[in-house]
This record gives sequence, C-alpha cells and structure tokens, in this order.
Amino acid sequence: MEPKFFQLPVCVGDVTLRVARGHFATRHSHINYLIDVTAQKSSLREAEAVAQQLAERHLADTMVDTILCLDSTRVIGTCLARQLTQSAYRSINEGSDVYILRAETDSEGKILIRDNARHMIQDKNVLILVASMTTGTTARRGMECVRYYGGRPAGVVAIYSHRTEMEGVPVASLFDCTDLPDYASYPPDQCPFCRQGKPLDAVVNSFGYSTVSEE
Repeated sequence: MEPKFFQLPVCVGDVTLRVARGHFATRHSHINYLIDVTAQKSSLREAEAVAQQLAERHLADTMVDTILCLDSTRVIGTCLARQLTQSAYRSINEGSDVYILRAETDSEGKILIRDNARHMIQDKNVLILVASMTTGTTARRGMECVRYYGGRPAGVVAIYSHRTEMEGVPVASLFDCTDLPDYASYPPDQCPFCRQGKPLDAVVNSFGYSTVSEE
C-alpha cells in the first residue's frame, strides 16, 4: 500500500517537508517516519530553496573548500556552492572556488575517492552534505572518508537531522526532531513494530522507497 504523505505544518523559507507515518526499513535501521526529500534532490527550484536556507541560516561563517555530496544530493550541493561563493551573498567564501564531489561507495558502503580527485579532499575544509540524518551512519562514513584522505570536516548539513552534532562536528539542518517529536529509529533486531508482527510499509534508500507487498 502506498504510504500516506502529509506536509509538516512548519516551513523554512520556501522549503517544506513531506513525510509519511508507518513502518519503514533503511539499510541501517527501522523507522516510524518516511521523510521524502525526492523533490529537493531532483528539482532545481527545490534544491535552490534548500541551498539558500542552509547558506543563510548556518554557513555564512563556515570556510568551505569542498562539498562532499552523499545521498544523491549533488544538485543541492551545486546550488549550495553557488550560494556560498556569489558576490551578492555575505559569506566567508565569497568569490572563492568550491569543489563539488559526488560520493562513490564500495560493496561495504565505504566511500572511495579516486586518485584524480584526492586533491579536492587533502588539506581542504570539507562540508558533508546528506539528505536526511537519523542514525548518522552515512555522515559518519563521510567524516571517516574526509579524515582518511587528509581533509578536515567543516560540518555536516542536511534537510532533516535527528542529531545536532556528530563526533564533535556540528550538524546543521532545516528541520529537526522538534518538528517530528515522536520520530523514532530502532536497530532492526529491536524494532517494536517487528515484534508486534506489523509488516513493513516500504524499504527506503537514498534513491527513494519501494512499497512492500502485503502478500
């Protein structure tokens, strides 16, 4: 059955958040809300709105040399780099050049940086961009990658985040747990929905969701 989506009553600038309540599985956890950020990742207008709000609210004083785009967020990352460097915007990065790096992962989910792109990480201030952050596994792998290749995590930014920091690195988001106060995430073997015998509504990854047949 298709999840029943609704929009949160809060709005950050021109950015709204579309969510559905139910029983959903990600690669790392089971969750009670599906946060759909497909439009923000795919639509230029939506991506620009997200980038503008992130830049204005959180990043004016953050030095950024490279944006590492996780969760298929490269469109947002491109818009964000433009926001941070344009002359009309009051930012420490005004007039600078910013690399936009799409993450490549191996079969174990570890992030790889090819030899020809390592100079975009080494000795650079790297902003880690994720679509949404719950357990923090994806962002943590991003930070591990940046440090492994000799860079400095400048921060983590997301459309939605259930955390405000990750291993001492600040996390900035447009929406957080105050907007979804009953949001919950569980390890798969501790999921109360599974223990109650409630079937999954959908399986979720960075590309979207796939509903689960009731058969």
